[in-house]
This record gives sequence, structure tokens and C-alpha cells, in this order.
Amino acid sequence: MNEIKDEKMTKKRMRDRVMKVVGILLCVVLIPILIINLTLIVKSFTSPEKVPDFMGYKPFIVLSGSMEPVFASGDLVLVKEISADSLKEGDIIAFREGNAVVTHRIMTITAEDGVRQYITKGDNNNVEDRIAVTDDKIEGKYLLNVDGLGNAGMFMQTPLGMVIFIALPMILFILYDIFRRRYYERREKQRTREMEEELARMRQKIAEREE
Repeated sequence: MNEIKDEKMTKKRMRDRVMKVVGILLCVVLIPILIINLTLIVKSFTSPEKVPDFMGYKPFIVLSGSMEPVFASGDLVLVKEISADSLKEGDIIAFREGNAVVTHRIMTITAEDGVRQYITKGDNNNVEDRIAVTDDKIEGKYLLNVDGLGNAGMFMQTPLGMVIFIALPMILFILYDIFRRRYYERREKQRTREMEEELARMRQKIAEREE
């Protein structure tokens, strides 16, 4: 009998641990995603003339293969705003070129009339970019890329994508909270039932002794 009780208690503890781990994972993963998505979306509407960022970090979707094999079309690259003085030849930077943002490598840094200029080139291109980049055009320095995630980023820019990427974390939180509440309610009812059964057995023993 005691072995059965111990086994039940062990299973309950394991289930409790699983619930706690799931809750922690949801908080660690989904809350930052929700905050970042909301920040980028709000900034894209409040300042449409600027590239939205989160604490100086900016995601960009790669639309060409000019930087292969470092990253390819459909990838998502992350750049960080930094001081232009810290840039050097060989760094990969994101910069505005008309209405687009290009991510290429710095080949040469020059100065003309006291204005720094950067000659850039895509690693997969045969020639350097024809227009020199100035400090005011730089969006940030390349940090890393995620293969294929750019397609998801493009979808997120659509109205349906915005709804999904914002609503999905909230829905998962709500579902987890409902499941957690029901789980603990069932466990509390089971505990109450076990206590009532134990009290009934004790009363029966007392009654048997009195007889």
C-alpha cells in the first residue's frame, strides 16, 4: 500500500515539475518574442521613415545573393548600431541606398573634405558598389544571420503575419494558463477525495473498536 502511495506521489511531483518547466520556457521564449515584435511593429508605424530597431538591434531580410556564401537570399541578418569611428575595412555593414537597405563589406575607407566614405562590395559581386557610403547612411554592423528566416520576416510584415506573431504568444499563454488551472483543480479534487476516503476509513476503524 505504501509503495503505491509513494509511486503516486512521485508521479505527482514529476507532473508538477513538468508544469513548472513548461511555464518557465513559455515565459523565457514567448515574452521576449512578444515584446520585440510589438516594439518593431509600433516603431514601424510611428516612424515609417526609419528602420525599426529593438535596443539598437535591427533585423533585415536578404533579397539577393550578393553576399554569398556569408548569407543568402531569404536569410535574416541582424545588425547593431555602432559608432562609425569603430568601423574598419573588412567589416560588413548595412546601409541605406535609396529606398532599400544593402548589407555589404567595407573594402576601403577614405576621407574627402573631412567626410568619411566607405567603398563597399558584395562578396559575390565582381565589382565594388558605385556609390560610396557616408556615416549618415549606415544602419549598423552585421552580427549574425539565420538561414531562411527572412521568409518568415516577410510574412510578419503582412497584416495576417502581424496578427499571428502577436496573437500566437498570447494564445499559447492563455492555453497554458487554462490547462494549468484545470490540472491543479483536478489534483485538488483528488486530494480532497483521498482525504475524505482516509477519514472514512479512520471512522470505520474507530467504530469497529467501539463494537
